[in-house]
Amino acid sequence: MFTARSLASVASYSSASVARQMSSASKKVAVLGAAGGIGQPLSMLLKLSPAIGELACYDIVGTPGVAADLSHIPTRARVSGCLPAAGAWPPRGNEGLGEALTGADVVVIPAGVPRKPGMTRDDLFNTNAGIVKTLIQGVAEFCPEAVIAIISNPVNSTVPIAAEILKQKGVYNPRKLCGVTTFDVIRANTFAAAHMGVDPASVDVTVIGGHAGITILPLYSQLEGFAPSDAEREAITVRTQFGGDEVVQAKAGSGSATLSMAYAGYLFTEKVLQGLNGEKVTQCAYVQSDLTDCKYFASPCEFGPNGVEKVLGYGTLSAYEQAWFDKMIPDLQKQIKKGEDFVNA
Repeated sequence: MFTARSLASVASYSSASVARQMSSASKKVAVLGAAGGIGQPLSMLLKLSPAIGELACYDIVGTPGVAADLSHIPTRARVSGCLPAAGAWPPRGNEGLGEALTGADVVVIPAGVPRKPGMTRDDLFNTNAGIVKTLIQGVAEFCPEAVIAIISNPVNSTVPIAAEILKQKGVYNPRKLCGVTTFDVIRANTFAAAHMGVDPASVDVTVIGGHAGITILPLYSQLEGFAPSDAEREAITVRTQFGGDEVVQAKAGSGSATLSMAYAGYLFTEKVLQGLNGEKVTQCAYVQSDLTDCKYFASPCEFGPNGVEKVLGYGTLSAYEQAWFDKMIPDLQKQIKKGEDFVNA
C-alpha cells in the first residue's frame, strides 16, 4: 500500500529515485480531459515525473495552450496538445484522439462534467457515460494494450461501461482497466492523521468498495494506533464517504474537488508506471474482482509489468465495518449494472 507523499516531494525526488526511473524505459501517458479542472493540475504533476517520456494532452478545447504552457517546465517529458477534428464532439474520424492515444502505455481519463451543489455522482451519469464510451472506443482502436485509469464519475458505473466497450471490441483485459479510488485513500489518511495528531505521510488506510457515498468503506479498524470513540468513528467514516460534498459546497457552485483529485490521480499513475517498469507496488484500485458478489470492487491490488498482477484481500472487518459492508454491496451492484446496461441496452 502506498503512503501519500507531501506536495513538496512531487518536485523534489531523491537522486536515487530519479536515477532509477530515468534508467527505466520512458513511458507515454495520455490524459483525456487535460484542459479541465482536474486535467490541468494532473497534467502538470505528470510533467514532473521522471518516468514519463511523452505526455499527450487531449480535450475538446484548449489543449494546444495547455501543452505550450506545460512545455516550459524543464523536465524530460515531451508534451503534445491534441484536439478533435475541427473541434467536433464526438470526434469525427478520431484524428486528434488517435494522435494522443497511439503508443500510450497509460491512459488517464478525468474527462467529464463536475458535480454542483445538490448533485450526486449518479446525477452525472448520462453526460459522463457518453463521454467515457467515446473515449474508450478510441483506446480500443489506438492503444488496446494500455493501462486505463478512469477518474470520470460515477466511477462505479464508468468502469463497467469501459469494460463492456472493450469486450465488444475484443480487447478487454481486466488487468489493464482500473477505477481510481486513491482519492478516498488520501482523504482517509488526512482525516485519520488529524485525529491522531501525526504526520499524514505515516498513515496508510485501506479503503474498499467503490467510489461514491456509502460504497466507500475505510477500514479504520486496521490502522494501528487509531482508537476513536464510537461517535468519532462514525463521524470520520461518514466524512470519508461524503468528503467530496464539503468541497462542492465550499466552492458554491463553481465546481467539485479538482486539485486534490489531480494529486490522487498523479499518485495512482506513478504507482502504475513503477509497476510497468518492473517494481512490485500495492495500491487500492476499483477493478474486476471475485472478492465479493460485486463484479467490480476496490481493494488493495499488486501492480507490475502487466498492470494489475494480483487482486489482494482486505483482511478482517470489525462489526461496525461489516454493517457498512452489508449496506454497500446492493448499492454497488446496482451502479455496476447501470453502467453495463448503458452499453448493452
